[in-house]
Amino acid sequence: MFFEFVPNPQFDFLTHFAKKFNVPLEGDRLILPPVMGTGSIRRISLSPGLKLIVHRYKLNQDIILSRVASDEPNDLVSIIFHSNEATASVNTDGTPNPLSRSSAYAIQIASTDLHSQIRFPANTDIHFIVVGIMKDALKELLGINNPNNVVETIVNAAPGFLYYESMTVEINKLVRQVTEAREDNELGNFYYRLKVQELLYLVFEKLQKREIVNYHLVHKDDVEKLLLIRTAILADLSVPPSLPELAKMAGFGETKMKDIFKQVFGDTIYNYYQQARMEEAAFLLKHSGMSVSEAGYQLGFANLSHFGRIFEKHHGLKPKKYATGG
Repeated sequence: MFFEFVPNPQFDFLTHFAKKFNVPLEGDRLILPPVMGTGSIRRISLSPGLKLIVHRYKLNQDIILSRVASDEPNDLVSIIFHSNEATASVNTDGTPNPLSRSSAYAIQIASTDLHSQIRFPANTDIHFIVVGIMKDALKELLGINNPNNVVETIVNAAPGFLYYESMTVEINKLVRQVTEAREDNELGNFYYRLKVQELLYLVFEKLQKREIVNYHLVHKDDVEKLLLIRTAILADLSVPPSLPELAKMAGFGETKMKDIFKQVFGDTIYNYYQQARMEEAAFLLKHSGMSVSEAGYQLGFANLSHFGRIFEKHHGLKPKKYATGG
């Protein structure tokens, strides 16, 4: 299944999706027919300039949602929250990258002039929500007097911005509350509005803490280069990334590479590598049957005490205790 669309303030995702796949609409809710799968897509108008689309379904075949860049500038800011257990993949003008609630791509904040594709695999539970908010509504909602340049870029709906955030436990809980909320609640609209405002607060609280000195407009080729860099970082977590080698591989100047990577992913290249390393360590300890020493050595730690200290800093538990369920 393939669905392509161009985001803009007038676009109605639900109506176009229903027409594309010949599925009847029931008010603001589209119920998938058995031939497609189970579940529904809902649209909820929360207030002027603020809309919500709730996706919750299981499909009989893969689906690709392809967002085509808008040629005309507009004031729409798109925020996507992915709360999926199984790994989907996101492709922003580059190679597919893992997408789940635990990945660095779990929350995407983007302007409407960038392409992206999301592929969801068949026979998996899909939970995600899309918040569309106009820049004036976002400014009024945030009421922030001294935004950093990240938040200022977003609230002004500047062209060519793209930011990713990982999903915290608190944000994931809120997304689940939205996707699993009772639809017969008389105060449902009020409930959704509160939850979406909470989500926006938590996301922009994280974004406001980012330290970006020099803002760079994100172009299509920049996105491709960033994804090459990310792929290279994750290819071998036992070896720390070499900044000169990464810059040469991607065709970036080293300073611009460091600036734009931190701008999009919210952290330095080394810290991003270390976070991925610790996530892999946690996975190995929980699911591979490896011992603490085996996991540490596989991830390039010659000193297991050092491995233990870094692991505890990231996960709050020593590796052995984490492996046995705390």
